[in-house]
Amino acid sequence: MAPESPDDEYLLLQIQEGDNTAFATLVKKHSTKYYNLAFRYMINREAAEDIVQTAFLKLFENPSIWNPKKGVKFTTWFYRIVVNLCLDNKKKYKEIQLPEIFEISDDRPHQEEDALTLEAQSLLAAEIASLPDRQKSALILCFYEGMSHKEAAEILAVSVKALQSLLMRAKERLKTRMKDYLWDTHE
Repeated sequence: MAPESPDDEYLLLQIQEGDNTAFATLVKKHSTKYYNLAFRYMINREAAEDIVQTAFLKLFENPSIWNPKKGVKFTTWFYRIVVNLCLDNKKKYKEIQLPEIFEISDDRPHQEEDALTLEAQSLLAAEIASLPDRQKSALILCFYEGMSHKEAAEILAVSVKALQSLLMRAKERLKTRMKDYLWDTHE
């Protein structure tokens, strides 16, 4: 008898026994989370969808690739799969180049501040995308995915101290690269 709200381990054991309904439940339970992760890497909807589909397809074709006896939670293991696919596929998809300055015509009050905020967010996203892969991965997992340092370190297969170093270098690089822009907008 299946539990009312089955956990990942139960679902995976059912999938290994050929239960397609358990696979559909697992996909439904986690696809949004992994899509968001892939999108933060790829900044491309189609690429993110392809990566998540590929990751789940690998699991569907060979459900025994996740082994509960290794002591790693499914979500941690699957994050690593999705991150690796993102890093492998990054070269396939051209990054969207943002214009240096965009002209916005809007009559709403505060439209200039809104435009500056949008531009700052776009520039920050572009700067994050330009970070070295390991720094970007650390930043995305800890700040966007809300993972603890321990969880993120496990996914990236580094020590917590190495993860903290990656985060520090990423933040310093972003601070340096965004400094001129931030000062220009607040004069």
